[in-house]
Amino acid sequence: MAEYLWYIPNQVTPGHRGDAVTAEHNSLETLTAQARALEDNGWQGALIGTGWGRPDTFTVATALAARTTTFEPLVAIRPGYWRPAHFASAAASLDHLTGGRLRINIVSGKDDLAAYGEAEEDQADRYTRTREFIQLVRRLWTEENVTYRGEHYQVTGSTVTPRIEVREGRPHPLLYFGGASEAAERVAATEADVQLFWGEPLAGVRERIERLRALSDNLGRTLPPLEFGLRITTFVRDTTDQAWADAAAKVAEMAKKHDPGVRRRAAVGQQRLLDLAARGEVLDDNLYTTPGTVGGGGAGTTWLVGSAEDVAKSLRRYQDLGITHFVLSDTPYLPEIRRQGAALLPLLRD
Repeated sequence: MAEYLWYIPNQVTPGHRGDAVTAEHNSLETLTAQARALEDNGWQGALIGTGWGRPDTFTVATALAARTTTFEPLVAIRPGYWRPAHFASAAASLDHLTGGRLRINIVSGKDDLAAYGEAEEDQADRYTRTREFIQLVRRLWTEENVTYRGEHYQVTGSTVTPRIEVREGRPHPLLYFGGASEAAERVAATEADVQLFWGEPLAGVRERIERLRALSDNLGRTLPPLEFGLRITTFVRDTTDQAWADAAAKVAEMAKKHDPGVRRRAAVGQQRLLDLAARGEVLDDNLYTTPGTVGGGGAGTTWLVGSAEDVAKSLRRYQDLGITHFVLSDTPYLPEIRRQGAALLPLLRD
């Protein structure tokens, strides 16, 4: 059965991806209003973004969980910000206090490492550390008196309390993971619970699912089968024509603010998205690639555009490939939580 989450931006600077610019955009009241709207409009929870220079994601998730009853925070965290045992303990505590509502997204991409006291690492070292982090956290959640000796992390006789409560189909919080490089895929294939993809065309997602399943077999995965998720912008309007007209207008506004002279080094997964524009402005039925050419990044690089029926049809096609976790969003965030909760989610749950 598919699950549908949203995205809470967790940004210091207002106006994220076209969101409303207000002085209180990042207040607890504003973010709580979004989380409660998610509960009221049929969403399971939301991914909460992370990165140096943003509010601490775990703190934000804890505050929102305390003000809601069913909202499930998908908390993005980075190995390096946390020691594994410290993180495992904090997460177990929040999972206990929320009655099992916690989900975790492990992020391994580069960040301002020096700012929080870490040394720069090459890709191989970064993913070796991530592998150890996931392995150790999982053991701390499921075993007692854990002793672990890795290249990056070591613990002796470590027992996390409170213990994670085993729930039906859920021995511990799900561990989501992203990344499209070879090193990232090897970690996902053996260590993650859910591999998140960006909004690539169906053929690309199909190819990656097949490769990850084969890798899981070849590398001797011992966990339950890897699950798959899609993080994408869904641009929904009452009609197809209205959606495309509004999408083009929004891209035109983005283009006015975009400096084409600014170049940033993109991770493998992000570069895959940016390269899609060379294949066409619209791929598959309604995957809009132009936002990535005018500054759209991450989940804002490509959009699924159309009526609720159009977008639901496209999302079902991803589901047919094996996607069972969807993290959707559009801006302004709060109105779109309500709009898509009312118009899109019922079509996906028919």
